[in-house]
Parts: sequence; C-alpha cells; structure tokens
Amino acid sequence: MTPADAGRGFRRDVLIACVGAAAGGLIVAWLIPPHPPPTAPRTAVVDTAASGDARPAPGPAKPRTAPVAGADPVVVDDPLRELRGRGLLVPVSGVERPALSDTFKQSRDAGRLHEAIDILAPRDTPVLAVEDGTIAKLFVSKAGGITVYQFDPSTRYAYYYAHLERYAQGLSEHDRVRRGQVLGYVGTSGNAPKNTPHLHFAVFKLTAQKQWWQGTPINPFEIFRSP
Repeated sequence: MTPADAGRGFRRDVLIACVGAAAGGLIVAWLIPPHPPPTAPRTAVVDTAASGDARPAPGPAKPRTAPVAGADPVVVDDPLRELRGRGLLVPVSGVERPALSDTFKQSRDAGRLHEAIDILAPRDTPVLAVEDGTIAKLFVSKAGGITVYQFDPSTRYAYYYAHLERYAQGLSEHDRVRRGQVLGYVGTSGNAPKNTPHLHFAVFKLTAQKQWWQGTPINPFEIFRSP
C-alpha cells in the first residue's frame, strides 16, 4: 500500500485481500463485517408459578370507580315505575286522581279479569290522550264498542280507550296526537251498562311484534296512584 492509498483511506470495516495463487490463478477475497447489529429489546415476562407459563408483564391497573353513596340502583325493566314517572294525564276531562278506583283484578264474565279501570263520568264528557303518541287503531267491537288504541312515543306501550259514545271529529288512524287532545267522548257502547256511562281504560306493554291488540297488562290505577 502506498502513502497515497493510506492518505485516501479505506473503509475501516472492509478489507479486501487478494492473494495470487501460482497455480490456477485463484483469487480469495474475504469481507470483515462491521460491528454486529443491536439485538431487539426483550419484553419483560412474569413467571406464572407452577405452570411455567410466561406472559407479558401486565400494564398499569385501570382505576376502579367507587359507587356514589345514596345513588338509586339501575332499573333494568320496570314499566310501572317508568310510566308513573311520565305523569300521565287522567284520560277523562274533569276527573282527578283521588276519584279513581282500582278495578284491575275484578272478575268479569266467563271468569276473565278486568285488567283495566272504569272511570265514571257523564255521557259525552271528553276523553283525553294521556300523553303524546300515535293512533294505532280505531276499532269497533262487540265488547269494547267504539275504541281507540294509542301507542306511546316509544311504541313500547299501548293505551286502550273503550265504550266511547263517538270519536272526536276528524280523528284517524296513524294520527299523531298530543297529551290532552280529545280522542272521543264517554259513552256506553259495547257491553257497557246503558245507564252507566264510563271509560274503560287499559294499559299494556307491547310485544316485540308491536301488535295493537296484544301485550302484557299494567294496572292503570297503580300508574295514577299518588306516591
């Protein structure tokens, strides 16, 4: 190597050596590699005792939320409590809650239960929507006479108004109605005693099929009962 070569310099990490073999002219070359690459960092593990299983070290524990003292428990499904919380309107104009009677479990013909309350009032007293909702069905039957089925805004509950004298003028199925809107008038249609005008009022929780004639009865008296 000449001084000029040394001045220019070779890469420190590579040295090429050539040796001429007298027979066959074989040239051997070798490469001296640089410093070895750094190894990847190892993940800390935790030995899980007897099983010998090794798992990554756990991260920081998530903070636990302490329960709030005095908080009400979560209610998963309580239709009675939910409907009472809505403050439904008594569906007969001029009738106050203390005047209502619990006839929900009374027997009727053929051994069936009433599953509703009767609200007595003079004939032609306005019948009012207990809350906002939609008219699901206007139906005339032998038992209920002139009736209205109203769905609540969530379409989870139905309100049933029966024994009407007539419907409010212009009322139609699928109408959106407002709380306090006149739906009809107290009467004695259907199997109601002809000398006892009253509103037969029922509430039921709809099934998943949302059929206006089917559901689980809920006692209206308990909904209207003062706490």
